[in-house]
Amino acid sequence: MDTKLIKQFDTEIHCYRLRTARRKKRMQYEDFDKQLIALSKEEHLLYRDKYNPEWEPLLPPVQRGWKRFFVLREDVARSSQAQFFENILTKINTQELSYRKDFKKKKRKFGRRIYVVRGQELKKPDEQEFKKMNFTDAEKEFFYAEFHYDQWKKRFIIRFAFTEPWRFVLRVRPNMIYKQKKIDTVNEARLNEIKNYIDRNGYRNRLHKIWYRHKSNEWKPYEREKEKYIFKNKSLHQLLDFIKEETNF
Repeated sequence: MDTKLIKQFDTEIHCYRLRTARRKKRMQYEDFDKQLIALSKEEHLLYRDKYNPEWEPLLPPVQRGWKRFFVLREDVARSSQAQFFENILTKINTQELSYRKDFKKKKRKFGRRIYVVRGQELKKPDEQEFKKMNFTDAEKEFFYAEFHYDQWKKRFIIRFAFTEPWRFVLRVRPNMIYKQKKIDTVNEARLNEIKNYIDRNGYRNRLHKIWYRHKSNEWKPYEREKEKYIFKNKSLHQLLDFIKEETNF
C-alpha cells in the first residue's frame, strides 16, 4: 500500500490492523536478523561435524616420524613386582613425537648450532590430577611432593614425582598411522559459502550483537570498596594525640 495513503487514513489503519511504513521497515530488519541467526546455527553445526568427523581405516598404514615412550626395564619386567610398576607407568607415562629417530634438536652454543638429545620425563601430576588417578596406598608411597612455579598461574604449586624413575627406560618406535579423518566435501563447501557470506559483508558484528545483547544489562563493572580514611572529620587535637600514640613521642 502507498505510504501517503497510509498517513492519510491513519485512523482506518488501526481499525484494519494495517502495517505502517515504520512497522514494515522494522519487520524487514527482524526478518534479516532471523536469516542471520539461521545461518549462524547452520555454521555451528557444520563446524561441529568438521571437528568431530568419522574415521576410516588407512590402507596401507603410513609412518609419520617416530614416537618415544617409557617401558619397564628388563630386570624390573622379570621381577615379581612387574605388574605393580606397570600399573603406575600407565598413569604417568609420556609420549613424544619427532621426525628424527635420535630425537635430537638444534641448539645454539657459543655461536654454533649443535644437535642435542631432547629430554623427556615422567608425568608429574598436580594435587587435583593426582586424586583423579586413583592410586592405591601402596602406589602412593612411591611419590613425593615437589614445589613447581607455574608460569600461567604465576604461583608455586605442588606436584607429585615418582621416587624411582630408574625402573623405566625410553624406547623409540615408528609412529604408524592406521586411520584418517573422513572429509565431507559437501559440508566443507557449504561451510565456506556461509563463512564467506558473513565475513565478506561484515555481518559478524551484527550476529554478535544479536546473540549477546540480552546480557548487556547483566554486566556491571567491578566496584572497588572505598577505603576508610581514618583521619576524616578529625580535629587537630585528635590527630596530634594519634601521632603521639603511634610514635611513642
